[in-house]
Order: sequence, then C-alpha cells, then structure tokens
Amino acid sequence: MDPYLLGKINIESGGKGKALLGDINGDGRMELLIVQADGNIDDRYVPHQVTCITAYSLLGEQLWQKGELTDKPGGFGSDFPAQVYDIDGDGCLEVLCVMDKRFLILDGKTGEVKKSYELPGENAHDCIVIANVSGNERATDIILKDRYENMWVMDNNFKQLWKHSGNLGHYPWVYDINGDGFDEIMAGYDLLNHQGEVLWSCKDLDDHADCLWVGDVNGDGLPEFAVGGSVTCLYDRDGKELWRYTGSIESQHIALGRFCEDLPGLQIAGLDRIVRGDGYKGQWDGRDGMFLIDCDGKELWKEDRKTKGWLTIVDTYRNWNGEGKDYILAYRRGGGVMPTLYNGKMEEIVSFSQDGYVIHGDLFGRGIEDAIVYDDKWAYIYSGTEYNLEDVPSGNPIPQVKRLYASTLYPGGEYLR
Repeated sequence: MDPYLLGKINIESGGKGKALLGDINGDGRMELLIVQADGNIDDRYVPHQVTCITAYSLLGEQLWQKGELTDKPGGFGSDFPAQVYDIDGDGCLEVLCVMDKRFLILDGKTGEVKKSYELPGENAHDCIVIANVSGNERATDIILKDRYENMWVMDNNFKQLWKHSGNLGHYPWVYDINGDGFDEIMAGYDLLNHQGEVLWSCKDLDDHADCLWVGDVNGDGLPEFAVGGSVTCLYDRDGKELWRYTGSIESQHIALGRFCEDLPGLQIAGLDRIVRGDGYKGQWDGRDGMFLIDCDGKELWKEDRKTKGWLTIVDTYRNWNGEGKDYILAYRRGGGVMPTLYNGKMEEIVSFSQDGYVIHGDLFGRGIEDAIVYDDKWAYIYSGTEYNLEDVPSGNPIPQVKRLYASTLYPGGEYLR
C-alpha cells in the first residue's frame, strides 16, 4: 500500500541531527525537534553532547532554537543525550539535554532554561534514561551513563542516589518487573533493583547488550527480558534463561511484536551484522540482514540480502493505519533500499518514497502511528490514512509515551498487551 505524504518540512536550519517528537506546546499536535551533537570526537569511546536543538511545528514553522549550530556535527555512531518528557509534573513537556557539560531542563514551549545542573561525572552524558527508582507516582528520576562502564542515578532534584559500574551496553531499560512500585533497571547484562543491587546477570554472553526489550513473549502472563547482543536470548524475570538464538553473527537490533498473528506469543525480529563494515576506516562494503524468531527461539526466516548496507535499524511499528497490526520497521538500510514496513512473512507492506532516518508516533492524537522520514534538509510526514495539516489541532495535549521519552539509536521497548 502506498503511504499518504501529508507534507514536508525544511529542517536545514536545525543542522544535521537526530529527531525527537513531543507535543511541546500542548496544542494536540506533536512537534519535531532536531538535536545536533558535537563532532570531532571518537564516539566509540567518548559520548556526545548536544550543541543545538531546534523545534519545528509540523507546518514547518521554526518555534525556537537553543544553542549554536556547528559546521562539523557529530554522526550517529552513538546516542545523543536529549529526551522530551514532563520531568517536573507541571503538565507541560520539557526538553532534557546535556550541553557544555551541564544537564539542562528546557521549557518545551520556548526553549528557555528552567534548571541547570552539574554532571555527576566527567563523561556522564552518553544518553538520558528517565526512571522511577524513588517509588513516586510517576517517573521523575534521571539515569546518566558514560559509553559503557559507569551509570549515575539522580533524583528529581538531581541529587545522586547511587552509582553502578559494569558492562552497561548502549541503553539501559527500566521497568517495574515485580510490581513493587519501583523500577528495576536492565543495565546491559545485569538486572538491578531500585537501590542499585544486582539481582541477577545474564550468563556466558560476549561483547555488550545492544538492545533490550520487555514483553510477555511466551504468553504465560508474565514479562520476560529479550536481550540482543552477541546472541539473542530470553530471560524470565527471575533470571532464568529460557532460550538463546545463535543463528546470527551479531544481533545488533531486536524488536518484539505480533508480526505473525497465527502464531502463539510474540515474535522477535532482529538485525544481524553479517559482514561488519568500519566507517572509521572508510570500509562501507558491509552487509546485514533481518531475521525473525518465534516465542520459543526458533528461526522462522532469515533475509538473504543481495545489496550492500550494514547499518540497518529495526523497530516495532504498531497500528500504521488504524488496523492494529504490528509490522517490522527497517530503515538506514543502504544499498538503495528505502525505509519499509514488513509483515511477519517478510513481505513489504509499506515502502516510503524518501530515504533517511525514521521516527514515528501519534502525531495528531488520532490513536494511530504516523511516520516522519528525515535527512539533513527535509522531514517528510507520512500516514496510513488521510489528514489535512491545515486542520486546527484539538487543543488536547498528546501524552508523551515511554517509547518517545526513551528515544535511542538502539531502540528498545515494551510489549505487554
């Protein structure tokens, strides 16, 4: 099916950067934020900082800009420390970011600094995770980390609660796995309680955790942890390994969903780095391929990719056109392959006509997922249903879902219904 192109936005004034979504002015329509990060660093080891954030309406109006653009921005070799969330509970979204070695809370409507804090550690700016380790009614705690080793947990007044060191992977995932009112933290291969104590650890895994998901994969009514890294494996909430899939060389991304509606439980889509390239050495001839496994870890299919490209990102895309179905979103494919939604048989359902990165969300408060495909100059707004951007927004603020305030280049998530 062909998607509807609702409009396009010139985002060149925001510079090359990563997109975030949120209804930052509360008008019932999301806005787009372009986050630019610093360059001239080796982001395999040194985390990025934000240099500039630019906010746009979906009609293309630049709403505000914080920071200064650089002509040598950072690439997408690691996460950018920025999120959109109502951190102070005032009913309005803030923009959280690290600029000039300071943790900033910006007013979502204006970009003005509401609060500024000193970082708890020299390189505590690889990414931002919002959690509830204090047992409050809502998540108000902040987790910061360096690239792979150290993690700091701060309360809503930015007081350090505790610190943890270990093999953290890319983006820790937080979830109240036992229903006690406190988030547990899957920090790489270790599950921590809200006080930073290790409850259990994954066994016999190499490298680090690239991607983490929580979901009732096997249909027993309890959540499990799906871990993508050197292999793809599934752990129950008490730390028992249920299975591991070793049919990939490097499980760089995974995504949970009901991609095959005729099968029990959930399926896990993944991305295998078959031949790894190296952009730092100018080696761009790598090759990757998607795969799908069932709730028991059995391989359903593996992509026999013929085109070059080794930097694909896969994610779960739910309710594209209001039909409630789950699809596998794959983008940054390279080799001339456009961003595409696939079903559980690896059939192309939607192929977007523009190449680039993809961010998706309920842009207009309609209860469906729309998509924005963006490059360095343009953001293209796509939908599975018709919509007129000139229509007046509802005025009812769109809630910021966890997937959007836990934005990462290594998409993790939750699938519990």
